[in-house]
Amino acid sequence: MRSTMSARSLRYGPWGTVRSRERMASTFLELQRASLPDLKRLVVAWLPNGRLEGNEWVAVNPRRTDRSLGSFKINLRTGQWSDFATGDRGGDAISLLAYLRGLSQVEAASLLARELRGRL
Repeated sequence: MRSTMSARSLRYGPWGTVRSRERMASTFLELQRASLPDLKRLVVAWLPNGRLEGNEWVAVNPRRTDRSLGSFKINLRTGQWSDFATGDRGGDAISLLAYLRGLSQVEAASLLARELRGRL
């Protein structure tokens, strides 16, 4: 049986050519920018048991047995987030959604685009 995977797909991974990787990066950047004005609404929906502290949403990390607020924070101005107890962190809504739902970055970007429909 012949493999349908070419040397190019092996070299560039699931995104294919360099050009499609550039388009993907551009799409991610658009999503990152589009999500910032709506980040508070998104984060409250994703992590409803948190609270606002200045420019940060402080929540219980649903990925571990976290019982109290404090170590899982999302900066609502920049999109950067971190769980200071585990060291998990990211820089935007895409990576946060991927982390929370156990998705790939591509899957999270697709889901976020649907949630931001009309904003792009």
